[in-house]
Amino acid sequence: MEINRIILRHLKMDLLHPFTTSTGTEADKDFVLVEVQSKSGLSGWAESVAIFSPLYNEETFKTNWHIIDDFLIPLLLQAPINHPDELIERFSSVRGNYMAKAALEGAVWDLYAKENKMSLSKALGGTKDKIEVGISIGIQESEKALLKQVESYVSQGYKRIKIKIKPGFDYELLQAVRKEFPTIPMMADANSAYSLHNIDRLKALDELNLMMIEQPLAHDDIIDHAELQAQLKTPICLDESIHTVEDVRKAIQLGSCKIINIKIGRVGGLSESKRIHDLCAKHDVPVWCGGMLEAGIGRAHNIAITTLPNFTLPGDTAASSRYWAEDIITPEVEVKDGYIYLPEGFGIGYEPNLDNINKFTLESKIINSII
Repeated sequence: MEINRIILRHLKMDLLHPFTTSTGTEADKDFVLVEVQSKSGLSGWAESVAIFSPLYNEETFKTNWHIIDDFLIPLLLQAPINHPDELIERFSSVRGNYMAKAALEGAVWDLYAKENKMSLSKALGGTKDKIEVGISIGIQESEKALLKQVESYVSQGYKRIKIKIKPGFDYELLQAVRKEFPTIPMMADANSAYSLHNIDRLKALDELNLMMIEQPLAHDDIIDHAELQAQLKTPICLDESIHTVEDVRKAIQLGSCKIINIKIGRVGGLSESKRIHDLCAKHDVPVWCGGMLEAGIGRAHNIAITTLPNFTLPGDTAASSRYWAEDIITPEVEVKDGYIYLPEGFGIGYEPNLDNINKFTLESKIINSII
């Protein structure tokens, strides 16, 4: 691939409903939209998933723009590349900044698939023509409001209900949901809100027949999670603790979890996501695709990676209409009876809606190759 132009766009989109977790509330989303153009005239697209404030991790929308523009793009444009997997090594001189790396690498993956006249799913090694979809419900103002949300999404056919929890908003709420919906696949997501001092509270969740508890302890921990998992019947799923395939190797070796959440942005891109997927498959550890309130292009990348065979649990990739009044792709992502059916076409399979992209764009920058 010979890349001759990269366009960075700052988009801001309002969420249909505020989304609350143990770390805070989001009402809108600032993100970097990356377009990579080749000399063949094709464009690859991807999104940065970092949020405006360093609440989920240390990256933000502004740091992503800085790292992509000042460091990663010069590395990308040093020479043509034959395959997107090469970018792991090419970007290795930049430490961390996984979400920035994932945004630029994802656009290259989309371009690569289009130039080779295949879907992004097939380029990654995907085997499915549809994926199971779960839903993520933020912390609600009351038990009644939570039950109403759950009832709505169960009626829409979502295959798994994820409920955000934090100390004081956990066991009683989940118990109420389980009483009302005794058979639904349900999990809890703590976003690092607990410590081993809360172990009795977490052990109480065992009686609720949860699929998993996601990241109950510190965002950078795998040691205490191993101690906790040894005392829980409920599987622990690691999220924030996992950035690389090496993190996964150590977590599996220590017994820190039984499930891994793969977020493309958190682990640095599609290539690293594949490596994590393959290692987990080797050790019989199921994976699923987490969400970061992506707009349509980021959502399309999540759909593509979820077609790999060891993504055996429903992910967070819900319909566009769950989050946005208008999305930036055509057609928008739709869920039918709990499934998303893969679109036809090369690359991500969805067409960027340039009218909406321009409407939501606050700033843009064009970088031309000098090769």
